[in-house]
Amino acid sequence: MKLPAPLYPGRLLRRYQRFFAEVELDDGRIVTAHTPNTGSMLQCAIPGHRVLISAAANPLRKLPWTLELIEVNGHWVDTHTHRTNRVVEEGLKSGTIAELAGYDVRAEAPYGESRIDFLLQRGGERVLVEVKNVTLCCAPTVACFPDAVTVRGQKHLRELMHARRDGYRAVIFFLVQRGEAESFTPADAIDPTYGRLLREAAAAGVEVLAYRSCVTPEENRVGERIGVAL
Repeated sequence: MKLPAPLYPGRLLRRYQRFFAEVELDDGRIVTAHTPNTGSMLQCAIPGHRVLISAAANPLRKLPWTLELIEVNGHWVDTHTHRTNRVVEEGLKSGTIAELAGYDVRAEAPYGESRIDFLLQRGGERVLVEVKNVTLCCAPTVACFPDAVTVRGQKHLRELMHARRDGYRAVIFFLVQRGEAESFTPADAIDPTYGRLLREAAAAGVEVLAYRSCVTPEENRVGERIGVAL
């Protein structure tokens, strides 16, 4: 997926009130950017980190800037959670995600009391896919999720287990934005309930896939599959 252009370089001064980031641009201006991420952004929202921000096309928007990428350990990290599903959707439709290739793709499918990110269909086969954006590492090359307790994420795992009992193929898909990550594991120290439910889901037949994204200032796309350790 192509990122907005142009992007303006700077460094993060602080993130505050959840949706605001104060950034010093390379030209010396200090601006406030919208932060489209509701998580804690542990390891990412660190003062001094290099960032790339975009300018809004709408001159009437309250905040004219948006935080797009943060550099962590020499890699660009896409913390823009609204973009995650679109990146995965491109991967699904292009066949990049081998385990989920060859299906008709429908976004935002209602199931139970949730809206699951994707419903894939091929003949009579139905696959529910829930996507999670991963920006945290719990070891130097091990990505983990979540970065804060997620009641909503716990609910999605329960829905996927229910779907599996209903005859669906069910998949939890972790898009890992950390370029140094070689494997994925649940962040038990942050949300032990989520870790427990993820293991229960896997035991119940829910497939757990983790793919590392390829992030540059120009684009974000699905890259290679990485291992999952439960």
